[in-house]
Amino acid sequence: MSTKIPTKTSSKLPTNLHAIASASYPPKSPHPILNLGFRVFFVGASVFAIITMGLWLAVLQGWTGFTLTAFTPFMWHAHEMIFGYALAVIAGFLLTAVKTWTNQPMPYGWRLFAIFLPWALARLTWACLPQLSSDITAIGLRLASGLDILWWSLVCVAVFTPIIRVHQRRQIGILAKLALLWLAFVIFAIGAWRSDIAWQKTGVYLAFYLIIGVVLTIGRRVMPMFISNGINHHLPKNAPKIELKNAVWVDRVSLFGFLAFMLADLCGQPVVASLFALVTALANGYRLMGWYHSGMWGKPLVWSLFVAFGGMVVALGMFAVLPWVGFAHSFAVHTLALSGIGVMTLSMMSRVSLGHTGLSVHEPPKLVGVILTLMVVTMVTRGLLPIVLPAYYTQLLTVSQVLWLISFILFLCVYLPILSKPRKDGLFG
Repeated sequence: MSTKIPTKTSSKLPTNLHAIASASYPPKSPHPILNLGFRVFFVGASVFAIITMGLWLAVLQGWTGFTLTAFTPFMWHAHEMIFGYALAVIAGFLLTAVKTWTNQPMPYGWRLFAIFLPWALARLTWACLPQLSSDITAIGLRLASGLDILWWSLVCVAVFTPIIRVHQRRQIGILAKLALLWLAFVIFAIGAWRSDIAWQKTGVYLAFYLIIGVVLTIGRRVMPMFISNGINHHLPKNAPKIELKNAVWVDRVSLFGFLAFMLADLCGQPVVASLFALVTALANGYRLMGWYHSGMWGKPLVWSLFVAFGGMVVALGMFAVLPWVGFAHSFAVHTLALSGIGVMTLSMMSRVSLGHTGLSVHEPPKLVGVILTLMVVTMVTRGLLPIVLPAYYTQLLTVSQVLWLISFILFLCVYLPILSKPRKDGLFG
């Protein structure tokens, strides 16, 4: 669809805000960081990734106390990594991508700030909870949970509305996962209010697996395009272009296999979960082989996506052998989390932040490769090395936390100037 730039006599506002160069009614926001969802949520998520991991490091090292009795320190950490960090990145991505999918305007300016504010206040409250006295903990828990549910409700409304407006049925799977994530918020909140670890664990793991499901769904869509574009861009003009595709049967096996694995693991059926983890790992491993090209390794925004997806396949393989080997369930969980959330989100943020600010994704800043490599090492150090070096578990845990912190500090150093300035090409977004 072509975009007609309205003249001064036009009474109709443009809908494709991404393509506006010099409209009579250009959108405005109080600061470039509020121009589109990816900007404020990527910055917020990155700052929070540093703060919450710093707090977790301090708790594990004994530098600070943890007085909260409604749930364990480990459950607090899991909650903030999943509901705080991971969903903030997904919110930023969807509040940007849905505009491209539907050609409908998405929240910007003060409307976007109204979505971001409950998330920021919730993170502040959750960060303070471990240090609050017991007489005000109950109030703090209800406030933090209420802010979280409010925030995710606003995200869902902002994402659902344009998709429903244009009757885009192919996005039903994404919408269903977002709705179930809202349910996970509620389940965890009930568990926190009742000091019920079973409800808390169900809410956390339901959200975690749904996020991995979202990553698998979106990754399946965009990775063939990102990989082929990244490689084709550097090929000689007369060289044949590569084109990567997906097989429908692999999509279905992966979808139903992962759904069955998730339900089995949530219901405490390790053997059944093992079977479907194997099915899902094999399907996505086969898919990954079809996406491979040797030309990707010199391009950090390409190889990082491939490695992230590969890490998820390895993690699912770990779940497949879990009932018959001696390593802990948490090693498989952390490998899945640090590949599907850690490496994948950092790679996607690095790419989206360039593409949607008018910069080239084919020539990223020099430090991007270092940042993504550090996160891959974080994944290996936290999820895999403790299995073969159990005597050094505590040291490896500390190293992985420090590497996580360095990765996000470097990311902010590189990308904060990009995300807080207007687009280079003068467009709004």
